[in-house]
Amino acid sequence: MAEDIKADKKINIKGLVCPYTFVKAKLAVEDMEVGQVLEILLDYEEALRSIPKSMEDHGQKVLKVEKINDTDWILVIRKEKE
Repeated sequence: MAEDIKADKKINIKGLVCPYTFVKAKLAVEDMEVGQVLEILLDYEEALRSIPKSMEDHGQKVLKVEKINDTDWILVIRKEKE
């Protein structure tokens, strides 16, 4: 997979905990067009498991889960359907 996935939208949900992390991510995806890519910056490890699972349950595609430093991760999600 290409390293340079261009995000159409980026959100920073650092400092938030579940369920707010998922709510913010879900609202961001709902606001996008099919095929667009969302990059999520987060620091809550539980959300690292719950957001990708929930997104896939809702038919979206998780492109990348990457730890970028000691406390933060990036999730990259492509909207596959409304």
